[in-house]
Amino acid sequence: MSRTFFARQTALVTGASSGIGAALAVELARCGARVAVLARRLDRLESVCATIRAEGGEAIPLACDVRDRAALDAAVKETVAQFGHLDIAIANAGFGVAGPVDELSTGDFRRQFETNFFGAVDTFYAVWPQLKESHGRFAAVASVSGRMGSPATSAYSASKFALVGFAESAYYDCLAHGVSVTCINPGFTESEIRSVNNAGDYVGTPDPVPGFLVMSAEKAARQSVRALYRRRPEIVLSQHGKWLVRLARHTPRLLRAVLSLGVRRG
Repeated sequence: MSRTFFARQTALVTGASSGIGAALAVELARCGARVAVLARRLDRLESVCATIRAEGGEAIPLACDVRDRAALDAAVKETVAQFGHLDIAIANAGFGVAGPVDELSTGDFRRQFETNFFGAVDTFYAVWPQLKESHGRFAAVASVSGRMGSPATSAYSASKFALVGFAESAYYDCLAHGVSVTCINPGFTESEIRSVNNAGDYVGTPDPVPGFLVMSAEKAARQSVRALYRRRPEIVLSQHGKWLVRLARHTPRLLRAVLSLGVRRG
């Protein structure tokens, strides 16, 4: 994308310490935006900012947990103080609670929703006054799992289904204010999410997904930023992700039969 697409604009990205969040921040900077990167791990954010600055961009790291609304509000205030305004916000922070539904608890679901859903919604409300003023762009990073269920992902899928519903409805509500809402639905993408335990802590376990199915974070970021620029309401990332969404939408019985067969075979 052109270095001028987001020239003189300011972007804020949550969950920007690694994976698609870090790649989104770098790609936005390459398109001319000044970027505020938010996450819990400040050292990782410093590294992302160093990459952006080495390429001639501007970035600031802000330690922030999206479960803390006060911290989000403070991060937005600091971003505006540093850059003058806010034009783009991407709610990317998230993790995955995994396991068969009968082995999970209500607490697991609440913990999953606090970050994946309410963290994204609080991000929206924290940036809304600024985006309304700038007629800006908001994006929520959901998942293909927000379009279809699969084994051992009930908590994660439920949180992403909720986020997809929020983004689709908010898209219409924000039109009158000149603000676009884009729902980004990645399939398997290069990320640390599959190396994080059910408490949301990084444990560094090997990625169980075959490499040929995993889209690079950089490619996912390029496609997402292009959709954001065009103010598209939705984008599905990766070919396998697009096929799964199509199957879930048009031939759900076939998809259920295939997934059920996999469960029966262990």
